[in-house]
Amino acid sequence: MLTLSYIVRQVESRLLQIIPAKILSVIIGFLLFSSTTYAENFSYEKYDSIIGALQTHKVQDNESLIEIARKFDVGYNSIVNANPEFDPFVPTVDGEVKVPTEWTLPEVDVYDGIVINISEMRLYHFFMQKGRKLVQTFPIGIGSEGNDTPLGNFRVVEKIVKPSWHVPDSIREERPELPRVVPPGPENPLGSHALRLSSHSIMIHGTDKPWAVGRRATHGCLRLYPEDIPKLFKAVANGAKVVITRQPVKAGLKSGKVYLEVHKDDEERPENYMRLAVGVLKRKNLLKDVSTEKLYQAIRDKTGIPVLISE
Repeated sequence: MLTLSYIVRQVESRLLQIIPAKILSVIIGFLLFSSTTYAENFSYEKYDSIIGALQTHKVQDNESLIEIARKFDVGYNSIVNANPEFDPFVPTVDGEVKVPTEWTLPEVDVYDGIVINISEMRLYHFFMQKGRKLVQTFPIGIGSEGNDTPLGNFRVVEKIVKPSWHVPDSIREERPELPRVVPPGPENPLGSHALRLSSHSIMIHGTDKPWAVGRRATHGCLRLYPEDIPKLFKAVANGAKVVITRQPVKAGLKSGKVYLEVHKDDEERPENYMRLAVGVLKRKNLLKDVSTEKLYQAIRDKTGIPVLISE
């Protein structure tokens, strides 16, 4: 499939003959910026459950995968797993990085409200608009080892603008220099907005540490990039359903072909991946249509990108 960045490069080589370079650079910059921000609301269908499109990015000087991930609204682990050949902090300049901006929708009974897949560190928000079924999706940071984000069914019970952080006693024991309450501001780890869930101890919020998005780095809450949390906050209603699940293996259809998306999950035993893959393919009545060789390869690679496994 031709990506927008590829098309832009081809057009650029021709336009340089007729448009001054400075003017062209502004046009190209606008197009490429648009390519990183277009994927905000996606339509979807029950039998066509893969959204977005894989992109590529040419590494610039002094650019790490951390900056690239944020530019394209993906998480750190996501872009690292999709590009195992690159050093995350000093990737090869001019190297082509795969940007994992294509996703298989998680498997739930009903697409309604927020669905969070811990394995891929990603949040999906399903909603209706003018009779259309839409979904928006954002990368998240999740609970660190020993502070696991709980799985289950919840609801949004409170929406807070400029939240104060009431520091839990467990954290103050680790960091006694912290005050009991951190007021709103640039050093508040809750960021600009927060959604409190019905578990009360768990919140979906912004962050003052955007590099931690896409990692296990919280005490159980769920962090979004500072630029993402206002969008989610505005779109989500108080009382909205929230499902937090763990799905390291997802399967879906795109243009009638079967794709498998496999994520590295430290909580999952390596020998279980094949069982999980066969299970989800059976439930979706897709197992008969797959190549065994391609299935094994997708499980071995665990790139976190939807991979074609049809015969």
